[in-house]
Amino acid sequence: MRRIYREKEYDCGDYKEIYIFPCYSDGRRCGGRKRKAKPTPEAQRKVNKKNRENKLIRLLNANFTKGDLSLDLTYEEAAHPKDDLQAKKDQQNFLRRLKRYRKKKGLSDLKYIGVIEKGAKKGRFHHHLVISGGIDIDALESMWGKGFIKASPLRFNETGLIGKGKYMVKQNLYFKSFNASKNLVHPQPHVRNGRLSHRTVEELWRDTEDRVPYERLFDGYYFAEADAYFSDEDGGYHLLIRLYRKDAKFMKRICRTG
Repeated sequence: MRRIYREKEYDCGDYKEIYIFPCYSDGRRCGGRKRKAKPTPEAQRKVNKKNRENKLIRLLNANFTKGDLSLDLTYEEAAHPKDDLQAKKDQQNFLRRLKRYRKKKGLSDLKYIGVIEKGAKKGRFHHHLVISGGIDIDALESMWGKGFIKASPLRFNETGLIGKGKYMVKQNLYFKSFNASKNLVHPQPHVRNGRLSHRTVEELWRDTEDRVPYERLFDGYYFAEADAYFSDEDGGYHLLIRLYRKDAKFMKRICRTG
């Protein structure tokens, strides 16, 4: 049985994600189970949630900048939607007003990602969005018109908008999807096979705090973080590495020791 390690690399603006996982010659999929094996429902649920998180984080990092906005929309009692369909229509209508406003003001086309939250206890609906900037909060409140709005500029750190992405997925467990504009950049993976030896991957896997070997492998980037685990199912090391460009526009490097 021959094993190689595959790198699946995504460029997301100032940020980069790299997935490193094993591939085998005995019929196992790269980074996965044997073909006939089926994951348990709970295991599949966790995988699906993680995949949604990672996809959303990539979209956020690739499409939005420091001047863009995070929005939370809530309802006054009298305006609260009666069902899921009405809540979706409310978000769509709000986004249509935003598009018309931006066109009227000569602003760039609207980019957005939105999720709908439904409270587990009382069934209250909320909307969480990331949108293009350049609009003041009074205009946003007028366009919403159904309750209250909280707006704040996006804040980037070494991992970009990972916190925002995870938050949006966590609040969206009821709908299990997000709404996004069609003009977003969707990062596509660049795949490399066999560049890294088993020994190199193991060394990276054993120490996810030492930035030096990671930065040596990915020139032009600073190391942000790495998640590592060993799979009993495929007997290989798995890594998810996040980095940011040395010339990143929206943040400064956090000082590290060592």
